[in-house]
Amino acid sequence: MDLGIKGRWALVGGASKGLGLGCARALAREGVNVVLVARGAPALELAAQALRADPQVPIGTQVLAVAADITTPQGRAAAFAAHADYDIVVTNAGGPPPGDFRDWDRETWIKAVDANMLTPIELIKATVDSMAARGFGRIVNITSSAVKAPIDILGLSNGARSGLTGFVAGVARTERLAAANVTINNLLPGAFDTDRLRATMEGAVKKSGLSMDAVADARRKTVPARRFGTPDEFGATCAFLCSMQASYITGQNVLIDGGAYPGSF
Repeated sequence: MDLGIKGRWALVGGASKGLGLGCARALAREGVNVVLVARGAPALELAAQALRADPQVPIGTQVLAVAADITTPQGRAAAFAAHADYDIVVTNAGGPPPGDFRDWDRETWIKAVDANMLTPIELIKATVDSMAARGFGRIVNITSSAVKAPIDILGLSNGARSGLTGFVAGVARTERLAAANVTINNLLPGAFDTDRLRATMEGAVKKSGLSMDAVADARRKTVPARRFGTPDEFGATCAFLCSMQASYITGQNVLIDGGAYPGSF
């Protein structure tokens, strides 16, 4: 299927690895020019080089790398210095650490809210009006399945990402954006084979004393699909939400978790 977005420009956060890179790769393979943003310069440059050399990426597709912290004003300025007007924005910041809410002070909460709620809102604010003026815009926020099924040790993520979800539910439905072919949606990943999941399982290994294989096997058994998701299949869903065909989808929370969430709604 031709997604109709060749030649567009996309900004992708957290794009040096994992789900962010999966989204960037899927978009680049559709001929979308991508600006990859991540804090770690070496990993980011390796990711950019791999995309430029990817035989599935059409010739002439631009891949730019910006090593910056997108959660800071300076980092966002660097992203917009690389390219001024984006047609597609994929917001993605590393999830805050797990723990006991009794141990989190105000500074810890502010850091989580700033990265996982306020930064996406700043990127939305910086781009949607120009998208509306051009008659095309796609914003996809990578959040978490914990928005629908909160996890007790992920209180920082539960709170910050739920705040973003509520904001998007309102702004995505404003006539000024929806009628101008500007959509805003959230992608909610479950268990995907990423560094984040491995770090979580390593914590479980230390806490339980079990082997990594045992912990990973137990985690897979909580997923009806009996496997972890891959960044590429996550990226394919992201690319579809950015497509011309998805212009009637906005304000939605798209859960990708192999069937782990047991509810009907």
